Amino acid sequence: MTTSAQDMAISDRLAQLVVDAHGDTVTLDWILAQLHERAFGLFLLILALPCCIPFLYGLPQVVALPLMFVSAQILLGRRVPWLPEKLSARTVATQGLDNLSRRSGPWLKRIEAISRPRLTALTTKPLDRIVGLALVLFSASILVPLPGTNTVPGFAVVIVAMGLLQRDGVLVILGAALGTAWIGTLIFAGASLASLIKTWIGL
Repeated sequence: MTTSAQDMAISDRLAQLVVDAHGDTVTLDWILAQLHERAFGLFLLILALPCCIPFLYGLPQVVALPLMFVSAQILLGRRVPWLPEKLSARTVATQGLDNLSRRSGPWLKRIEAISRPRLTALTTKPLDRIVGLALVLFSASILVPLPGTNTVPGFAVVIVAMGLLQRDGVLVILGAALGTAWIGTLIFAGASLASLIKTWIGL
């Protein structure tokens, strides 16, 4: 009996995406077209997973803008995600997608094992718009040009995306708390640095 894409476990759907890919690279538009009804959650997940790798440069910057763009669409209440031509034409190496699937698979399975529909109002309209706003902020922080700054917000987006996919509001809250704490840390660090610089120059 064949399992439909809609019924596949998230980790298995990611692996199937690699199987379906043709050529050395795939575009973000192609990935989006494969995701069907689960497009928002799965696309967020796929874009955020590379950002979880510490001190990885290049790929997080490729996916950060599309990630922010898709998050903004949740905030605006769109039913189906869309990317403009310049963003949708960005490519990801098929081998990189395969590596991502294999490395993230065991962790995604662990999350799948403990998640279940809880506090589902957080994963549906209108409260999901608040989640969309949080995702926009977390995605923006990935663009901060400092070493390792993509990792924590990447994890936050992954947890929130898993919560949306599993209709698990507890995961959404955990991911949002992690991302909010990270944003707060950035703001505090920035304010402290600005104060220190002012002290040095005698202002």
